[in-house]
Amino acid sequence: MDLFNQLILVISVTSFLSFQWLFHRVSPWVSTRVSPGFLRLADKQKVEWNSRTVSTLHALVVGLFCLYILLFDDAINEDPVWGDPTLVKINVGVTTGYLISDLLLIFYYWKAIGDKFFVVHHLAALYAYYYVLGQGMLPYFANFRLLAEFSTPCVNQRWFFEVLGYPKSSRPNIANGMAMAVVFFLVRIAVMPLYYSRMWSVYDTDAFYRVPPGGRAAWIISSICLDVMNVMWMHKIARGCYKVMRSARRHKVGTQENGKTD
Repeated sequence: MDLFNQLILVISVTSFLSFQWLFHRVSPWVSTRVSPGFLRLADKQKVEWNSRTVSTLHALVVGLFCLYILLFDDAINEDPVWGDPTLVKINVGVTTGYLISDLLLIFYYWKAIGDKFFVVHHLAALYAYYYVLGQGMLPYFANFRLLAEFSTPCVNQRWFFEVLGYPKSSRPNIANGMAMAVVFFLVRIAVMPLYYSRMWSVYDTDAFYRVPPGGRAAWIISSICLDVMNVMWMHKIARGCYKVMRSARRHKVGTQENGKTD
């Protein structure tokens, strides 16, 4: 193993340990001081609260680094299959540590945060990232997938509002719900044509055939699996957003007809 790959291994292990520490120590300590409602939660809710807090932090760190790479890393933009993967490997190393950490927590606290779809999601991502970290292939596509992390903070905030008892028709909830639907659509659904058109542009090229069959399977199958789940989640989010907007509109109409507020 060369020096750089040793560094990536250290980054992944450090990431794993850091996210475990954030889950078990930092999140409970900060949450009790920032949100008094945290102390009133049931034990299972506290587990999910800490999990989502860590998830939000990971999404912000990795998402911003991903955007920087996408905008300024000319090497992977010019050669999406075999371009210099240095920065992408660092970002994927951080995400790999997080995914393994989150899988461990999911299995250990299955009754609180167990979700088969998240297990499939994490395993599919780890399978694909194995080829990125091990052989440096497909850096553009691996990095592009991380754009999806920008939707995570709004998704988590929705749960925080719900567990703290915010009415669905409250302004913070509605604003976050709208932001969640828009951001989720932009970074997970609207980008699909761009992603798959770029994939098609390298199909049947020398660069494509240099990728071993296992790497191609990881690239194509994991992409399809993740996007099927993204469409399913988008459908749920859109339905939830529509119901909240209808509820808020009815509340507003009722208030105007009564001539008073509650």
